[in-house]
Amino acid sequence: MLLALLAAACSSGAKTSTGRTEREADSVIGQSQLPGASGVQKAMASQDSARARAAALDSLAAAE
Repeated sequence: MLLALLAAACSSGAKTSTGRTEREADSVIGQSQLPGASGVQKAMASQDSARARAAALDSLAAAE
């Protein structure tokens, strides 16, 4: 699952056929009433948390 999140994080800038980024499309799906939408929201929150942790570690490494 972590590998899937990392792969999704790398491609979040790609545009879908609707002209939205993947993150924007996932956000719309997460806010919908579709089955599994809450799972999409949780995955996005987990991705945001991992990105924040990585940024914090990068800033610690740069400070040394």
